[in-house]
Amino acid sequence: MEPNNLALLCDPETHEALEFQADALVNVRSGKRYPLQDGIPAFAGNVSGQNKKYQALYDRIAAFYDSSEKLYSWLKRKQDPRRVYLHELDIPSGARILEVSVGTGANLRYLPSDATCFGLDLSWGMLRKCRKNLRKWKRAAELFHGEAEHLPFRDGVFDVVFHVGGINFFNDKAGAIQEMIRVARPGTKIVIVDETEKTVKEQYEKTPLVGKYYRDRAEAVTDPTLLVPADMSEVSCKNILDGKAYCVTFRKP
Repeated sequence: MEPNNLALLCDPETHEALEFQADALVNVRSGKRYPLQDGIPAFAGNVSGQNKKYQALYDRIAAFYDSSEKLYSWLKRKQDPRRVYLHELDIPSGARILEVSVGTGANLRYLPSDATCFGLDLSWGMLRKCRKNLRKWKRAAELFHGEAEHLPFRDGVFDVVFHVGGINFFNDKAGAIQEMIRVARPGTKIVIVDETEKTVKEQYEKTPLVGKYYRDRAEAVTDPTLLVPADMSEVSCKNILDGKAYCVTFRKP
């Protein structure tokens, strides 16, 4: 991690300042330590509930996630969906961008080269694959291990905040949305994309190896529009990719 980005970080639980100490970021007030693992700050400790369940899934599939995506797109003769939902981003010149649930980093290569990119994910497997991809693409991004419900960033530091895939099964969807709002600057457009119930039911539940993670769910997938706080502006939700996904957008006043 670049030392000059320390000013953007905070303790995800208390929002207090952090400082470097040897191989960790430390909350001096409380003494809480967040270790650096292979240079990536580890902010997610005891993960529980849905987050733990899907952390295990993505750790398991990280190694072949990109290749399976490419194969699916080729078999279905589908265009790259990123060109659809990334078009929703409102990116100023020289923007500081946060992707929550960055996965293997596939979205990052489509972002402007003059942007400063940050990516957070709960899966170490995905983060390691992301870092490998970034080196291959000759792109740069600061990576963090953490939960969307507890972002390790100070208030109002990002020009762009977006999330693709995952929020359907977060422990606390409303809490994650509140955190995305908190770290965004006033005027920022926030974009949230995930699969619809149709996709989960007709595709994910029937996929070998991963289907068991999606079957026997307590409730159907619904878009999180109703969880967007009432004081946000320009709130919109639309189905995209032939109804396979939804795209929720809104702007922080």
